[in-house]
Amino acid sequence: MQTTNAIEMDKFELYLDEMIEKLQKCQNERQRSSCSSCELYLECELRSDYVKAVYNSMSKGDTGGFEF
Repeated sequence: MQTTNAIEMDKFELYLDEMIEKLQKCQNERQRSSCSSCELYLECELRSDYVKAVYNSMSKGDTGGFEF
């Protein structure tokens, strides 16, 4: 059973790393140090996907709350 948990954890963390790379690439292309200074900040699909990836990596895909 531990193997399954390790695989799930890796899956979420790998996806988060992928999203971080995509987000940083976008920031570099737009010459931004942060998403918050971008004119597309509120409607950015990439940023929304990144936020979901962060949440999923913290909750390991479970719905509901999580503890810090």
